[in-house]
Amino acid sequence: MPVTSWTTTELWAAVHAERAALADDLATLAPEQWETPSLCGRWSVREVVAHLTAAASVGRVRWLVSVLGARFDFDLHNQRRLAEHLGASAQDTLAGFRAVVTSTTAASGHTPAWLGEVIVHGQDIREPLGLTSEPDPGRAAQVAEFFAGRDFTVPSRTLATGLRLEATDTTFAAGDGPLVRGSTLALVMVMAGRAAYLPDLSGPGVSILADRLS
Repeated sequence: MPVTSWTTTELWAAVHAERAALADDLATLAPEQWETPSLCGRWSVREVVAHLTAAASVGRVRWLVSVLGARFDFDLHNQRRLAEHLGASAQDTLAGFRAVVTSTTAASGHTPAWLGEVIVHGQDIREPLGLTSEPDPGRAAQVAEFFAGRDFTVPSRTLATGLRLEATDTTFAAGDGPLVRGSTLALVMVMAGRAAYLPDLSGPGVSILADRLS
């Protein structure tokens, strides 16, 4: 069953709520926990937070200037903007993130993608730290619907092509083919390329996803 799409206002409210919840979790971290490797490639927890701050600080024009300056090397673009918001200490990094909790600045008008940004990166941080907080399933369902429909910042539609995805905690369902079932969050994270969430899924399509992620 398709998920009912939210308005832009509702989506931004969800972004702000997820950022605030993540900021509260980050406030509990010991200094050494900020250097924990995240699920996001080579970035530490602190670097992922700085990246989220950058994403909420760079509008369309500045994003284009930055990408052009990096000669369309998006890794370089991301690294430069991350460094800009890292600060001198973990507390600086957290303060910068708290300052953008209610920001509506974004590089494009694809608001579900920016909700996905904070949900996915929030779990990139929480999972290796053993934090048990999770995004609201209804918010995750908005991201799942967007991810299943197109490739944007992650190759989510490509990963899910030819599979039937069904959430166990929301009405989200998409695609046809071998079944993949699990929580909406696990489906979102795997569509975002996070193999760590494969054990949270079941069905004959999981092995196909695992092959694609490897």
